[in-house]
Amino acid sequence: MPAINLPDQPAPTAPLSPGYSAGGVLYVSGQVANAPDGAILVGDFEAEVEGTLDNVEKVLAAGGATWDDVVKVGVYLSNSLLFAPFNEIYARRLGDHRPARTALIVDFGHPNVRVEVDAVAHVGSAA
Repeated sequence: MPAINLPDQPAPTAPLSPGYSAGGVLYVSGQVANAPDGAILVGDFEAEVEGTLDNVEKVLAAGGATWDDVVKVGVYLSNSLLFAPFNEIYARRLGDHRPARTALIVDFGHPNVRVEVDAVAHVGSAA
């Protein structure tokens, strides 16, 4: 089945899958820092970024991929002042891997969400 759902996460309330695999490509829907029960994790920004990246990593793993397989990342921030601290955490987390990336400032409509990340990964034979 190409749709990827996580057994430790509640089913999405929106009409989407956390991940979707097609033609050797894994598409990871936008992830935020949330607990297994779906509650948004509230805390400092570093913890929010780490939680968000953890959730992306869970979907990647469920689809048979790792960060090294990621070819494109979308980053959505609630404030341009968060770009530098996000970059520091992201660079530390991904090491030397540098996929293509887009970063946008958006209004999430939720007071406790400051970052969302989506990804596209190549799975299967080497990219």
